[in-house]
Amino acid sequence: MKNEIEDEIIEEIRRRRQAHAESLGYDLKRIIADLQRREKESGWSLVERTPRKPQVVRRQSSV
Repeated sequence: MKNEIEDEIIEEIRRRRQAHAESLGYDLKRIIADLQRREKESGWSLVERTPRKPQVVRRQSSV
């Protein structure tokens, strides 16, 4: 059973996402550029991490 408040929040997020995409003509490059611009203008400090190589996990043989 879903929580009614969570449903309302999710619906609001979907409405805003739809309106934002529509305002930019559903152009993915424009949407990304706009989100990046907003992120920079927000004043929040962002955490950027360099990608890490995956670690190899070796299995032990059961034999």
